[in-house]
Amino acid sequence: MSMASEGATPGFLVWRLSMKWRVAVDRAVAPLGLTHAQYALVATLFGMHRTGRRPSQRELADHTGLEALYVSKLARALEAADLVDRTRDPADPRAVRLSLTARGQEVARQAIQVVQLLHEQFLRPLGGRDSARTDEFRDALRTLLDAPLDPSAARRGTGGAGTPGAGTRPTEEDQS
Repeated sequence: MSMASEGATPGFLVWRLSMKWRVAVDRAVAPLGLTHAQYALVATLFGMHRTGRRPSQRELADHTGLEALYVSKLARALEAADLVDRTRDPADPRAVRLSLTARGQEVARQAIQVVQLLHEQFLRPLGGRDSARTDEFRDALRTLLDAPLDPSAARRGTGGAGTPGAGTRPTEEDQS
């Protein structure tokens, strides 16, 4: 464990881990002309395409957890790179449907392979993709992702245990 991690809050560790992963994916997919966020979109579109889905920008935003405006910006950049097609939905002229171009499918396929290798490396300290520790880690992440998180409650000091005013003292990491 690094010195920066000793005594750190879980929130700080999640932030550090997410930044470590984002930077690693950014570097891994850069030779394919993608950023981590663009990879998230093309990989998701690739998976949806395989199941016959052609999502709207809003559906893709909901699925990835990204803001709809950010998905729109990413989709426009991917369209300019000839990786994504954006078309108006005939049933709802406000909605924009997304699909991968042939080039986008090939880039997505390559990027997914690169990130899968990175994923294997990432999970190696837990025993690999199919280990019991990885299953426990995945379950803990799902639990945290499914838990409600209301920033306004935290500002009011009513977020429960672990929030300032609930019997704990903020640390330096809470400030980042």
